[in-house]
Amino acid sequence: MLPISLPLCGLLTDFDSKKKRKVAEIYQALNSDPIDVAALRRMAISEGGLLTDEIRCKVWPKLLSVNTDDLPPLPGKELREDNKDYQQVLLDVRRSLRRFPPGMPDDQREGLQEELIDIILHVLKRNPQLHYYQGYHDIVVTFLLVVGDRLATALVEKLSTHHLRDFMDPTMDNTKHILNYLMPIIDQVNPEVHDFMQSAEVGTIFALSWLITWFGHVLSDFRHVVRLYDFFLACHPLMPIYFAAVIVLYREQEVLDCECDMASVHHLLSQIPQDLPYETLISRAGDLFVQFPPSELAREAAQQQAERTAASTFKDFELASVQQRPDTVLRQRFRERLRGEERTKSILTKPRTNRFVKLAVMGLTVALGAAALAVVKSALEWAPKFELQIFP
Repeated sequence: MLPISLPLCGLLTDFDSKKKRKVAEIYQALNSDPIDVAALRRMAISEGGLLTDEIRCKVWPKLLSVNTDDLPPLPGKELREDNKDYQQVLLDVRRSLRRFPPGMPDDQREGLQEELIDIILHVLKRNPQLHYYQGYHDIVVTFLLVVGDRLATALVEKLSTHHLRDFMDPTMDNTKHILNYLMPIIDQVNPEVHDFMQSAEVGTIFALSWLITWFGHVLSDFRHVVRLYDFFLACHPLMPIYFAAVIVLYREQEVLDCECDMASVHHLLSQIPQDLPYETLISRAGDLFVQFPPSELAREAAQQQAERTAASTFKDFELASVQQRPDTVLRQRFRERLRGEERTKSILTKPRTNRFVKLAVMGLTVALGAAALAVVKSALEWAPKFELQIFP
């Protein structure tokens, strides 16, 4: 066995030291009285996220303001009787083999699939205003695998009535509306890519499965999925669409080298790479949210009733959640990091420049990091006033 070189050994030691320090900070926040949810949000967003599933079991409920001392009883099998969604849920769950760890014994996987069906039906029965959609099970199974069936039931119910609310309407109108924010974000950063996609008439449907499953359906490595869930749970409900935008922007050259027609561009973008630089893209998504909050992009998005969208109710949700003010927490971090970056202020605030300058702005994530995830108050003003065509 070859000895580890001194520089590599030093890097490993530094990594372990940072990880131990972060774990200690997470538990310090959990053990404070009251629990420091603001610090937990910072930990979930910052590099590496929440690190382990054991920590996620403790922190995810705090991010969603779920009382773990008062969990609902496990759902019973009677939920399946005369349930209008049962057959569709059953079919989707049976097709979800790839969402379970490879090598898992068949009997264990089949038991988890039964629990998955019961959780979904339980949430739908308790919330008749919610409508099942294909892809919902991809989100639920992630929670089931991380926290177990009973806690997953409570977390998924809270998530379904807030962050996922738009996807669970009787129609896809609100989902289409959220997708309609994708192109304006791309346009602000890279007009060349935006114009190319517009010329190809590719639309935004390629990102639908990304959005409605929080990327759970399209990423094969479970570690990447839960890392993104850490990030999304700590942020505004629209953060997944910003993350979708940075994936497209990251693939700029591939897009521009593609044939400029709908079929070619759609095929390229719908095949999401599995080796993405996730931490870099998470930071960039946060930076774009700060630079171009939803309220500034609303003019270019399709008109919807503000009261019907999850993003419009997010302010009520955060105010009702003790110490869960991601806008305040992250805005403060953003201000602190920007003190030493005053020279870049004009770049950060300029609405449109050439694509090379915009790419330079995205490069600032090295300096700004996850602190740029300031969920600013203006971004919570979800009230577009202009009626536009849903898809070009």
